[in-house]
Amino acid sequence: MTVRKRIRKIFTKQEQMSEALFLNLILAFSGGFQDAYTYMVRDNVFANAQTGNVVLMSTYLMQGLWQRGLMYLFPLFSFMAGIFISDNVGFYYRNAKKIHWRQGIVAVEALIMLIAAFLPQNLNMLCNCLISFSCALQVQSFKKVHGNVYASTMCIGNIRSGVVSFSKYLKTKDVKDIRKAGDYFAVIVTFAIGAGFGGNLSELYMEKTILVSCVLLIICSFLMDLDKD
Repeated sequence: MTVRKRIRKIFTKQEQMSEALFLNLILAFSGGFQDAYTYMVRDNVFANAQTGNVVLMSTYLMQGLWQRGLMYLFPLFSFMAGIFISDNVGFYYRNAKKIHWRQGIVAVEALIMLIAAFLPQNLNMLCNCLISFSCALQVQSFKKVHGNVYASTMCIGNIRSGVVSFSKYLKTKDVKDIRKAGDYFAVIVTFAIGAGFGGNLSELYMEKTILVSCVLLIICSFLMDLDKD
């Protein structure tokens, strides 16, 4: 067994590192961090929670505050574009040899966070669009933990799946169900912790705070490199 494979075995027994709980917890922490950052630093816009953006956008538009409403519309379009591009990258480059397509997605995300850190306040709209685009790339590219569907950039689906798995365990006593519920709740808690750190650090370091997510995504890229023989 090579050194690379031995290190990889420490983190996961999954066929692909992209389904490892450890890696996806880092992504969930980063996802919560980004949401808090854009809300606290970039004009109260959510990077991930597009439902919140739709609610706020509709509220402002109906009040006739068109400029304020558009602040939420463009990040929504950027999120949709990210989903579309990630889906196509996964389809056309799924057999790429030099670099796994998901690893490339994470590298692009890290670059976006680096750019966002140096955008001034008068470019908040661009910053929010870039981070929403990045979040969409992530949520579409990383969809499973231990083979179970989940989301690293939002909570509602994970909450539903976690509660359903726990409920199923109470009926069946199957240890697989309680482990599945544990994975979901671990992701939810990690997302919340990331949001807490993101919100509090944003008050101290403002625009540069997002560099934390940049570092976390670079770590994820290195971890995914362990998939190579």
